[in-house]
Amino acid sequence: MPPADAAGGARPPPAGPWRRALQGLASSRTAVLSGLGLVLIVLATVLAPVYAKHVAQTDPFRSGLSAKILIDGKRSPVMERSTEGLGLGVTPIGPTWGPKYFLGADNQGRDVAARLLYGGQNSLIIAGAATLLCLVCAAVIGIVAGYAGGRVDTVLSNLIDMIWAFPVYLLAISLSIVMLGKTFEIGPIHISSSSLVVPIIIIGLVYVPYVARPVRGRVIAITNSDFVLAARGLGIRPSRILWRHILPNVATTLIVFAPMLMALNIVTESSLSFLSVGVQAPNASWGTILQDGQALLYSRPVVSMAPGIAIMVTVMLLNLFGDVLRDILDPKSVRGR
Repeated sequence: MPPADAAGGARPPPAGPWRRALQGLASSRTAVLSGLGLVLIVLATVLAPVYAKHVAQTDPFRSGLSAKILIDGKRSPVMERSTEGLGLGVTPIGPTWGPKYFLGADNQGRDVAARLLYGGQNSLIIAGAATLLCLVCAAVIGIVAGYAGGRVDTVLSNLIDMIWAFPVYLLAISLSIVMLGKTFEIGPIHISSSSLVVPIIIIGLVYVPYVARPVRGRVIAITNSDFVLAARGLGIRPSRILWRHILPNVATTLIVFAPMLMALNIVTESSLSFLSVGVQAPNASWGTILQDGQALLYSRPVVSMAPGIAIMVTVMLLNLFGDVLRDILDPKSVRGR
């Protein structure tokens, strides 16, 4: 029989952890605003084809060295003749703040705004898929190591420590160099070096130790708790203990990691692509656009500034949302600060 309140009526059942999390997010102005900002960014990148076709009316992946644009009733070339030095070079047009070439053109005469949206689409896809891959692998390794214990825990822990010993970017660059220029065939699956699957796998795997270690510690703490020991004493099957007691607690840990890990993956992907060992042509990402703008840093700085600002804003929003989520799902972290 449910407990009665002071008025004599039955009390409603206490809210579960997921409902409390949703209520906490909805009541936090920071979470609502950062979440809304992330939704707008995702929506803008999803609508990249619509913007390129119907607004900019351009192909962001095709060179536009000979293209022209109508400005103040006059057709002007997208690639302007340089006025510096001998005037032999060309400089891409700057921001028009209009439908076409809103942020100007890059050194190939391509619309920067359209490429920014397409690049953001790929950057978010890579970061999201890499986050999911990392969380799944880390959960499997952490749960098996923490619950099995003994030699299994020793082997997996040593493997985690071995990978952890390598600097993240050095490991990611090394894996990228090994995988670039090769086509991988696994049965009917063919993965080319220019596929987005390559950076997804690389970025997803290099951060597994950083998530698997806390998951393992969490599993060990739950496994040694009184309610799990009591369940074992009652002869409850290990699979049921995993499903009813360990997985729900591990899920909260993984969810807390997700926003911050995705922010980290965006920065990692952009860094690798900037160094030409991430996303490969003809694909674009915020990192490749940063690289394209390097040669135009003084004449057309907006080519580099636009993806840089996009990365900064997206990472900041993810971290703000992740902080609120952590405070709700892991209240011990608040007391520990």
